[in-house]
Amino acid sequence: MSVDHIRYDILTQDALRGVVRTVLVDAATKGLPGDHHFFIRFDTKADGVRISPRLKAQYPDDMTIVLQHQFWDLAVGEDSFEVGLSFNGIPERLTVPLAAIREFVDPSVGFQMAFAAESSDEEATNSESEAIETAGDATTVGPEALPAPGKPAHKSAESSPTVPDDSGAVVRLDQFRKKK
Repeated sequence: MSVDHIRYDILTQDALRGVVRTVLVDAATKGLPGDHHFFIRFDTKADGVRISPRLKAQYPDDMTIVLQHQFWDLAVGEDSFEVGLSFNGIPERLTVPLAAIREFVDPSVGFQMAFAAESSDEEATNSESEAIETAGDATTVGPEALPAPGKPAHKSAESSPTVPDDSGAVVRLDQFRKKK
């Protein structure tokens, strides 16, 4: 098999990040329509991510934010977005590059996009079958992975990076994915 020199997997992810950007621009200018709200999971180690040292210590690898009721000053640039959120009553300003996003979910309509972690140029020389496998894992769009609209996907509707359940364990969006 030949090597995918075009890197369709990366092109697809970039195009879908454009969808996220468009949705965030609309939310920043017009507000959230109807019951729409977003869970955004991102890599806290990615270049360009700006979060407080407190949040970085609490979420060293990734973090999920919820844009629903309590967020402010959402500003979307060409390659990133900034938003104000409150964590345990402490206001924070976050900057998240679109390339750092690992998952974008709008549970009100059962929409989900998952992005693979970025790969190095060395990894790009893998066989076509490996590239196809990566591309298959890179993007998941569809309602089958989410709770039904109107059903909460977490216990809090407020802006929080992760939502603890009654046992104190962290609830991750991955638990709502359909297992293969």
